[in-house]
Amino acid sequence: MQLLDYLPTIADFPKPGIQFRDISPLLGDPAAFTEAIQHMAAISQQFDYSHIVGVESRGFVFASALSLHTQKSLVLVRKPNNLPLASHRESYGL
Repeated sequence: MQLLDYLPTIADFPKPGIQFRDISPLLGDPAAFTEAIQHMAAISQQFDYSHIVGVESRGFVFASALSLHTQKSLVLVRKPNNLPLASHRESYGL
């Protein structure tokens, strides 16, 4: 299965010069989504880790499925002030 077949590129969305990858077809196909998570789990086996971190929106979807598949704890990362309960703050750069 070619997973890229389930990730069409939409040119110039949301603005010129951006190549948007639509994950909807991947998420909408159970076999493709399962294979994507299995690939991520296989790659993650080379690391020693206790938690999966999901960065908001798309990251929540993939991280939650990977967390369930690998039986690792899940940590959700959001922009400041987007959670009503107690939270931690960490700064980072790209």
